Amino acid sequence: MTTIREARPADVPVILQLIHDLALYEREPDAVKNTAESLRNALFGERPSIFAHVAEDHHQVQGFALWFLNYSTWEGVNGIYLEDLYVRPEARGAGHGKALLANLARIAADRGYARVEWSVLDWNGPSIRFYESLGARPQSGWSTFRLTGDALAEVAALR
Repeated sequence: MTTIREARPADVPVILQLIHDLALYEREPDAVKNTAESLRNALFGERPSIFAHVAEDHHQVQGFALWFLNYSTWEGVNGIYLEDLYVRPEARGAGHGKALLANLARIAADRGYARVEWSVLDWNGPSIRFYESLGARPQSGWSTFRLTGDALAEVAALR
């Protein structure tokens, strides 16, 4: 039976391991620079900037959802941006991912948020089919942009 609960400080090592597992699944095994200390501070520090829930089955964490608040200037309310949703391969199909997304949808609905949104890699057919089965739809007409590395530093230096 799946239990969804807020992450606790003791969950940081397993969440970090699942982040590494997700990076491997997404074909970026060396991309994770996060540390337990950084993750713990972001989740549980003086000014938390992210939130996480875990899916447990028989008292073992099987997956997690890590998210933060965004804001819709048009709607005038917050929304949830789901940064990561990951379920261990051996635990897939047991409803953990669906339970994690349903939990976020309840949070959004209960708090009057306008939406829950996320990105998915174009090649990730199983995830796309799963999200669509829940009624989620891709946003046409929008492209994701990102500033990182040298470009971020150059723009930051503009006066």
